[in-house]
Amino acid sequence: MRLLGRDLAMDLGAASTRIYVRRKGIVLDEPSVVMCDVRTGKIVRYGAEAVADSGGSTHWPVSGGLPADAELARRMVRHFLRKVHWHPYARPRLVMALPGDSTPIDREALQDIAYEADARTVRLVPHALAAALGAGMSLGDRTGHMVIDIGRDAARIAVLSGESVVATGSVPYGGQAVNRAIARFVEREHGLQLDDEAAETAKRHAHDGLVVVRARDPDTGRERELSLPVEHIFEATRQPVETIARAAMETVERCPAELAADLGERGAVLVGGGALLRGLGRRLRDALCMPVRRAERPLECVALGLGRCVDELGVIGRLRGGRT
Repeated sequence: MRLLGRDLAMDLGAASTRIYVRRKGIVLDEPSVVMCDVRTGKIVRYGAEAVADSGGSTHWPVSGGLPADAELARRMVRHFLRKVHWHPYARPRLVMALPGDSTPIDREALQDIAYEADARTVRLVPHALAAALGAGMSLGDRTGHMVIDIGRDAARIAVLSGESVVATGSVPYGGQAVNRAIARFVEREHGLQLDDEAAETAKRHAHDGLVVVRARDPDTGRERELSLPVEHIFEATRQPVETIARAAMETVERCPAELAADLGERGAVLVGGGALLRGLGRRLRDALCMPVRRAERPLECVALGLGRCVDELGVIGRLRGGRT
């Protein structure tokens, strides 16, 4: 059986790709980025190495859990799989997440990438169900649950009942939009520029009081420390947060009344990198009038949920995913 290949789960995210090996856990967690040579266009780096190297042009070939650049995504997936599962004759069985708003063409593209990266079989699990499993939510009853997944380029909302997805919604406001909102605020109010890393720092460390970040003066090119009141960060991110809240409310409105009542008691769980915005749970709780909590490991929820499907093969048979 070892010659046939391991059982793996892959969370192919816009920001990061994570691979879970059966009975071992997450063994790979790298940025979903590819670096190409500026002159030749040839791929020279993948993942963490591409981020660390500034000598080429970087490309992010995944958007919303689906390939945005099929060729670059295929080669990146193959590279990551071979880092954890290299054998000249073995091909792994692979479990992946299928976004709720995907089309049959999207589904086929995701499967094609997996097969071209040497997967033996591919099972697709609804993304929202994988996130719920990874967040520790119980899917054994028919009561309503909500998952708000704020990824790199979008926020996706899903209402679940048991092991089925009842309603979904999405908006193009993810972690990158939050970072850009913070950077625009700093440039407008202080005349300074924040790179994405500094904006991410501000997002994650917006505790009570002040957040200290490194900003660049565009006139001199020099960096300086800038102290931002937490209230300013909340003000800067008001629009994306309100947009996500509206999308969540609209998703609830499409649910049966009994499920909406369940959500008033059980509330929503936040997953994804955008969930690291400090105070987001409280702000969404006030807007939605329901409990909102952040998952214990928000960045890894989808990978952990897919991994549970790999560890407990009976789980995947009950979910409304797919097999090829």
